[in-house]
Amino acid sequence: MKAKSQKSLDKWTKQKWRTPSGKPSGETGEVYAPSAKIAKLKSTEAGRKKLAAANAKKREATSQGKQFASHGLHKK
Repeated sequence: MKAKSQKSLDKWTKQKWRTPSGKPSGETGEVYAPSAKIAKLKSTEAGRKKLAAANAKKREATSQGKQFASHGLHKK
C-alpha cells in the first residue's frame, strides 16, 4: 500500500505540465503548471492576472540566477 505522499507524487507525475504559451520556459520565462490549471486560469480575468503575476515572479527570479521562483500557483 502506498503512503499518501507517494499517491500525491503519482498524481503529480501523471499530469501534463507545460507553460502557458506551450513554448519552453527557457525561451519565454514562463512558469510550468499542469495543463488543466493553465486552462482554468486563462478562462477568467482574475486567473489571467494571477498567471501574469506568476510569470513576472518567475522571470525576476530567473534574472537573479535562481532556478526556482515562489509564485504561488502550485498552492491548493
